[in-house]
Amino acid sequence: MRLAIIPARGGSKRIPRKNIKVFGNKPMIAWSIEAALKSDCFDRVIVSTDDQEIADTAQKYGAEVPFMRPAELADDYAGTIPVIRHAIEQLQTKEQTKISYACCIYATAPFVSTHDIRSGWESIAKSAADYAFTVTSYPFPIQRAIKLTEQGRVHMFNPEHFMTRSQDLEEAWHDAGQFYWGTASAWLQEKPLFAEGSIPIKLPRHRVQDIDTPEDWQRAEWLFKAMQAEQNL
Repeated sequence: MRLAIIPARGGSKRIPRKNIKVFGNKPMIAWSIEAALKSDCFDRVIVSTDDQEIADTAQKYGAEVPFMRPAELADDYAGTIPVIRHAIEQLQTKEQTKISYACCIYATAPFVSTHDIRSGWESIAKSAADYAFTVTSYPFPIQRAIKLTEQGRVHMFNPEHFMTRSQDLEEAWHDAGQFYWGTASAWLQEKPLFAEGSIPIKLPRHRVQDIDTPEDWQRAEWLFKAMQAEQNL
């Protein structure tokens, strides 16, 4: 079985009720649910939540909510891997369901595409990798990053690269925060995501946006509207 798991706790603080706040013309989580369903990659699409309103919204848009997530896995410190492990264990133990692969799709990923989800599946299915997840490149060389000191000054993280040309520095990539395909075994063993056992699925920077603050939300809405307008041309 290939399982999509969308984690969506109810306790978002910086953007209250973020997972079901209307984005575009539907609750934020609906975009992830619909992308998972339309991808035709999954036998089941479930939502892991501790919140009944989120559960009701998820079911309205076609996802299953076969269990409620325990409070200890729904606080500010709960990590993604333990939450996915819990979901897999719940289904395998209580329903005697054999799961081969599970894909974590974040609830706040309105730019996730069915094409990318399929690319992730194809990449992990034909390899011996533990995970396949989306990445995008930094827009500026990280080797030339600076930090602000307590004295109100600046200091380079890597001062040895002050005179190095940008084009001579190695390109750096970061997690795009959309989805993570993984073998059930990797999730259950809580293997690290950012390691040699993972395959990157490259995305262009314009389709990647963290949504953690009200400013992030506004920027994401602008970008989303622009992308929709272009697709309608």
